Amino acid sequence: MSQIDLVEAPHVPVEAVTPEPNPVVSEDHSVTEALAVLSESVRDIVETHRVNSAMDWLDNRPPHVIADALARMDAVQAGVVFRLLDKDRAITVFEELEPVDQQQILQGLREKSFRDLVEAMDPDDRARMLHEAPAKVAKKVLEGLSPRERRMTAALLGYPEGSVGHYMTPEVVALPGNLTVAQALAWVRAKGGNAETVYTLPVVDRGRRLTGIVELRELVLHAPEAMVSELVVTEPPFVRATDSAEKAARLMSSTNDINLVVVDSEDRVVGLLTIDDAMEVLEAADSEDVAKQAGSAPWEGHYMAAKVFQLARYRALWLMLLLFAATLTVSVTDIFATTLEQAAGLALFIPLLIGAGGNAGAQAATACVRALAVGEVRVSDLFKVIWRECRVGLVLGGMLAAAGMLIGTLFVGPKIAIVVAVTLVLICGWAATIGGTMPLLAKKFRIDPAVVSAPMVTTLVDATGLIIYFTTAKLVLGI
Repeated sequence: MSQIDLVEAPHVPVEAVTPEPNPVVSEDHSVTEALAVLSESVRDIVETHRVNSAMDWLDNRPPHVIADALARMDAVQAGVVFRLLDKDRAITVFEELEPVDQQQILQGLREKSFRDLVEAMDPDDRARMLHEAPAKVAKKVLEGLSPRERRMTAALLGYPEGSVGHYMTPEVVALPGNLTVAQALAWVRAKGGNAETVYTLPVVDRGRRLTGIVELRELVLHAPEAMVSELVVTEPPFVRATDSAEKAARLMSSTNDINLVVVDSEDRVVGLLTIDDAMEVLEAADSEDVAKQAGSAPWEGHYMAAKVFQLARYRALWLMLLLFAATLTVSVTDIFATTLEQAAGLALFIPLLIGAGGNAGAQAATACVRALAVGEVRVSDLFKVIWRECRVGLVLGGMLAAAGMLIGTLFVGPKIAIVVAVTLVLICGWAATIGGTMPLLAKKFRIDPAVVSAPMVTTLVDATGLIIYFTTAKLVLGI
């Protein structure tokens, strides 16, 4: 078995665990086994004569499982494991890794192995890796590429960050429209060897401008003498290379296409966005939104490989900002201190009320951010969303008010219970309205809606909810 050379890694002693080779193992246990078996250094494996056991494990696992195991390891351990893969399998596993993990592997490879690996990568995967790589690594990669691969990679790197151009494959088989089915199949055989996919075939005119698409399935199923022009879908969905990659991926999700044609400003075919790349785009976008909605900055790489201080650093800034924002709540409580002194029972329900309001606002914000992301809601729907979420909040508040009335009566009597019930209705209606509105307003002013969603909405609702509570108490109780 041929191996990819790696600069010798320092000895990292770890506990030796000898697994029983078993190709039929569920993926739930695959990563655990990987860390137990493959975290040993080269010297440990060789000295205990267990290199064959490690190779057996690698040979019997799919590439994405091996890639996940590598992403969980440090640089030394990942390099050791990667060295045990044969060349073809190493390339497949390498393309499954995130760019930050790819850079970690590349830094340990010798010159020839380095060049072989990046030369064999698909241009779109290579471009994404280089976009996030240090300048020194990017330069080294480009210098080692063949002229053809260098041209394609440089072209992809020229597109704006986050655009379809960064994710598309430029290796496309485009068909002239005047071919027969037999000629078209021969064309695909002749030119499809270097293409990443041949399932979707753009049909172009002499200027390479898009006139339609035809699926390989249609060519296979129709008579050889049939004309391609008779099988063409003349108005296929397409995107421009400078369009947002996330929007393009969402379009693929809604149209159920496995490939999406990418054109330039003059409608000339320049590439295809494939389903695997679209899924990566959506996963990255969703991961970023989830992190921001939770009041954290998104991080690169595998969660299990991230350092404790690194994770804390990504979260600390948001917590500090929210801490200062929460001083609004302290200020409101201080303003209404006299009201609290006159009706001390009101203090018992402050956590209940701000918790209910914060949760109602966070639910509305999350629903609105999701609807914006998948195209179900647009900024022009602002007033419709306000009206809808206000009603939803009032209904929820009414449900909670019934429970709040019972709880309040048992603890402090009917008067304060009425205050709590009325406040719950008002707070939930207000919180849902704010939660549904802020993401749309953020979108209008070109701010990421996820940034101003749950944490910011909750903080704002906490402060305004207390104002509603104490004002209601003064009106109902006459204090």
